[in-house]
Amino acid sequence: MSVALPLGPVMIDVAGTALGDDERQMLLHPLVGGVILFARNYQSPEQLKVLTAEIRALRTPPLLIGVDHEGGRVQRFRDGFTRLPPMRAFGRLYDRDPELARHLARAAGRVIASELQAHGVDFSFTPVLDVDHGCSAVIGDRAFHSDPDAIAELAGALIAGLRVQGMGAVGKHFPGHGGCEADSHVAIPVDERSYEDIARTDLQPFRKLFGQGLCAVMPAHVIYPKVDERPAGFSRRWLQDILRGELGFDGLVFSDDLSMEGASVAGGPLARAQAALEAGCDMVLVCNKPDSAREVLAGLEVPPVQAVRVERLRRQTPPAPEERQLARAAQSELNEALAAGVLV
Repeated sequence: MSVALPLGPVMIDVAGTALGDDERQMLLHPLVGGVILFARNYQSPEQLKVLTAEIRALRTPPLLIGVDHEGGRVQRFRDGFTRLPPMRAFGRLYDRDPELARHLARAAGRVIASELQAHGVDFSFTPVLDVDHGCSAVIGDRAFHSDPDAIAELAGALIAGLRVQGMGAVGKHFPGHGGCEADSHVAIPVDERSYEDIARTDLQPFRKLFGQGLCAVMPAHVIYPKVDERPAGFSRRWLQDILRGELGFDGLVFSDDLSMEGASVAGGPLARAQAALEAGCDMVLVCNKPDSAREVLAGLEVPPVQAVRVERLRRQTPPAPEERQLARAAQSELNEALAAGVLV
């Protein structure tokens, strides 16, 4: 029997392919709102279905279940799932055949949504909207292109594929991680560009896609000192004045993982979570460090996440037969393009 609890503002992870008793208790904490899955949580399609069903059965409404399932080197579930190319493959195809690139990007969105939903996962943290400025190895081929207009077109097509299957999209890493060399997983990146330079390039995909089904955003653990001394995910200037005010975004804002080095400027785990929520994040991720998650849950005192923003991310009704058929057709198209070397 599930427990009736509103969704809290903390998303955490679990250790393995099944829940332990301690993890079940942690997921019942009123401040928890979601679970992010990793490759270590996946053994087989059937095992994943059992795991997500147990997570969903714990609470009413069910906890959000998300995953980084972008394609290329960031695809958590592989055996039994369609192999997704890095998003740069669509960008390279776009330079030769824009129409086919958009078509296949839309097919990829259908495939991502249909396969994840069939295994009890609500959404993927995708698409990457970072502009490739040629200096960020951690972004690299995760970026669609170096041209903001091409990114907007290709990501827009992928979002349309997600949306037609009933899945919301999460654009990352606002306002753009592609302009600095350091990796925020292990360092504190600094982007010295002016706001005008960032707005002219990196902000354009976000700006163009907010009206096209982009219902959530993840800010970067990057400092843009000419705009604010704090990383974007801890900055009211970026999240309130620019994202909400100037750009008019009304969707959900996830922090990037607060265990990353790029978040260390805000202090310890609890201080990081408080700073991110105070800046304007709706839900904070605390991953790969159970003790940090416990510290955050023990110390936070915040209201639940707005349900209307949360529910945009997950399907409300089962897919119709024609949707399932179109998803299978999209899977075939994508596999044929990969086999033929069209997406490389």
